Parts: sequence; structure tokens; C-alpha cells
Amino acid sequence: MIQVQGSSRLRSLVQSLRPASSLPSNKLANYRGYTSKADSSLQIASQPSARSEDEHADVDWDNLGFGLTPTDYMYVMRCSKDENFEGGRLSRYANIEISPSAGVLNYGQGLYEGTKAIRTEDGRILLFRPEQNATRMRHGAERMLMPSPSIQQFVDAVKETVFSNKRWIPPPGKGSLYVRPLLLGTGPILGLAPAPEYTFIVYASPVRNYFKEGTAPLNLYIDEEFVRASPGGAGGVKTITNYAPVLKAIARAKERGFSDVLYLDAVERKYLEEVSSCNIFIVKGNHISTPATNGTILEGVTRKSILEIARDQGYQVEERTIPVDDLDDSDEVFCTGTAVGVAPVGSITRQNRRIEFKTEGSLVSKQLYSTLVGLQTGRIEDKKGWTIEIH
Repeated sequence: MIQVQGSSRLRSLVQSLRPASSLPSNKLANYRGYTSKADSSLQIASQPSARSEDEHADVDWDNLGFGLTPTDYMYVMRCSKDENFEGGRLSRYANIEISPSAGVLNYGQGLYEGTKAIRTEDGRILLFRPEQNATRMRHGAERMLMPSPSIQQFVDAVKETVFSNKRWIPPPGKGSLYVRPLLLGTGPILGLAPAPEYTFIVYASPVRNYFKEGTAPLNLYIDEEFVRASPGGAGGVKTITNYAPVLKAIARAKERGFSDVLYLDAVERKYLEEVSSCNIFIVKGNHISTPATNGTILEGVTRKSILEIARDQGYQVEERTIPVDDLDDSDEVFCTGTAVGVAPVGSITRQNRRIEFKTEGSLVSKQLYSTLVGLQTGRIEDKKGWTIEIH
């Protein structure tokens, strides 16, 4: 139940996006690091939870895939286009009500992020570099002409969401809690212009492997018809409008038995860009290369981390323009992303020509992934300050 007092602007804001219910428990509200204060003119009814907060969720962890499993809480914060975000709070995970004329529905004014919380062998809960996601969202918001939460607000919201849903974090080695922050233009707008109001939401779901292949090598397809992004566009930011256009290409590739699509540049159609939802790397001897981010390629947090890990391990790392012909003499190819982790590529097919890569024995991708996972799970001492422990 939502009770609204005060200005008509606030009533309009609440009507544009209204959680079906909201109930931050006293324990959650007192969570260390919970710094946001509820808007005094927006009161949300609180109900006691019927379950113990220490109870583990009833999930078949051994058969967990990458699909939505609704958890207990989500985080919501709002502001108008001329104000700063404030007054964020936890509410029960539920459907939302939104105006049919919302900017995000009519003009795609929205961004999303993805990060993970992992349960360690000794029972700790770790986040991996959430401030990088916050920075990327702020960069994307500038491009999409949206206000955005501060880095601290973003990180605090992620912490609160994870802590409130901690019973949904899989046991060690069984997956992670995928955290999805959203920034949406939820205010009503008819003409093409920035929305008058914005909503920041964070929700979470336990997940395991992104691809149906699990940890098996991927088989990619280079589609000559479709491109993912073009110069001057928004391919370098994580706007929601970058993803629906690739669905047709992915569906067509999967009908032919491939895992996903590798896209080429939009101008000359001869340089590697990225896969539908992850970055790509090629390996030749001691050299590791990945396409340079030039406005059409997303600067992935996992990509950035793997680049640094590879340099630390003595590899010659290069961000450059990569001709598609360089695949011919590559030893290994792998993909990186928050959802996929580090995924080896077994083959890439272009124009009915299949190129195969090393997927067995001593693999560079396996070595890099082992270090990454070691840091994320606390098995390797974090000397870089990349992980945040949630108490």
C-alpha cells in the first residue's frame, strides 16, 4: 500500500513507477552501510517477513542455470531530471506500474548494469569491483542525457540488495547472485525529449552458467548481414537499446547450431568488434589482443580485469584494431563478461568456413580465469582492492 502526501509532482512520480509492495525490515534498515533516507512524503507500508532471514532459499543449486529466480527484495530510488537521486530504499521484489508514455517505453531511455555477489568457502559474501559498474553507468547516463546515482549511492544500493537477499546466494562453487541495476526514464513524455523523472532499481537473481554449453567451448558465427553498433552511436555504453537489435542475429545463429554471434565493424566489415553480450580476445603465443574500445565496443569490467591480470602474469597485452583474418593464425580465442566469466571459443565460422582453436591442455584463458575466480571467491589474496566484503 502506498500513501502519497505533498505536491502533485510527487504524486505523478509515484504513479509513474510504483512497487506493488515495500517492506524494509528493521534489521535491513539498520544494515551497516545503509545510508539512504526514505523520502518523508512517500510512506510505504511495512509488513513482517514470514521467514527467517538466515534461512537458505529452496533452490536446486545443482541444476541452476542463467534464468530469473525472483528473490525477496529490490532497491528503488527516484529523482526528477533537474534533481539528484535521494531517498532510496528496499522494497519487496514485485511488479511495477509505469505510465504508457514513460520515456523508457517510448524512446528507450534506459541503461542497465550487471555484477555478482559470491559466497566464499569460509562464509563471506564478496562483491567484485561494483564501483566500475557505477562509473560505467554514469558515463552511459551522460550519453543518454539522464541523471544518475553517485558512485557511492550505486555501490550502497548494490550492497543493500545483496545483503537483503543473502539467502539466495548459492553455496560456494554452485553459482553466484547476479545483481542487475537499472536506470530508467520513467516519467511520461510524448515528444522526443528526455523524460521528466527517473528511477534507479536494483534486483537480483541466483545464476550459474550463461551459455547452455556450460564451461564447454563456444562455437561462434560471424553474421555478414547484421552489425551490433556503428561509429557515433551508443555501442560503447550499456544502454538497453543495444540488445534487442541483436536478438534476430542470435536466433538465426542458434538455429544453425552456433552458440552466439561475433560482430564485425559497421564500416568496412573486416575488423572484430564483440560478441552479443561479451568482449572477445585472441591469443598468439605470449601475445593477447582484444579490440580497442572506440565508441562501438563496451568497456567490460571483466575485460578490464583480465587485461590487468594478463599483464601481471607477463603476457604482452594489446588493445588494437583486429582484422578478422588474424583469426587464421590465433592459438586461442576466448570471451569475457560478467555473465559469461571467461569462456573459451572452440570455433568461429564465417561464410561456411570454420576456424578451430585450441581448447585442451594448457590454456591461457583457463589460467586467466582461474586467477579471476580466485580473486572473486577469496581463494587468492586481493592485493588490488577489487573485492568488497558485505557484513
